[in-house]
Amino acid sequence: MRKIILASRSKARQKLLRQIGLKFQAVNPHVKEDSAPRPDCADLVIANALAKAKAAAKRFSSGVVIGADTVVLAGKKIIGKPKNMSDAFKTLKLLSRAPQLVYTGIAVVDIDHKKIFSDFERTKIYMYRLTDKQIRNYFKKVSPLDKAGSFDIQGLGSIFIDRIEGCFYNVVGLPLAKLAKLLKKAQIDVF
Repeated sequence: MRKIILASRSKARQKLLRQIGLKFQAVNPHVKEDSAPRPDCADLVIANALAKAKAAAKRFSSGVVIGADTVVLAGKKIIGKPKNMSDAFKTLKLLSRAPQLVYTGIAVVDIDHKKIFSDFERTKIYMYRLTDKQIRNYFKKVSPLDKAGSFDIQGLGSIFIDRIEGCFYNVVGLPLAKLAKLLKKAQIDVF
């Protein structure tokens, strides 16, 4: 098995890769994510995922690098990780008012064969309307600062979700089925 490198320090992404049985090394890609609005959110998350994967790939002579980027689109506003607790509060309140779209871009850099594969996933989320008190109580138990959209769908934030349309793992931060397809193109079969 070739070396797999995850260009992310995200605990959620690492947990998902372990969940599907991949052995990997996680590295910080040291890339500033672009947040400039684009006509299509997919272009933004793919560009960020590519930048992360390519930056990490420069530090290795062999292997396959996985990069990912997730943002939430509420109306026409792109929402990433909150800047501070006040921003997180406003974000979660906004998201509980109307459905939102979660986009994750994935990039796989095959260092050995000098090939790059990328794609994205989109999932629609419907949340229950949250009160200020519910949001404050949630933040006492869960730090929203490392989460796009200020909540975790796989943890306590799951109780806010009425329903989703699309890939659940995309909302966590790494659409596993889409990733498996890209890894297969890089000659890594998850099975």
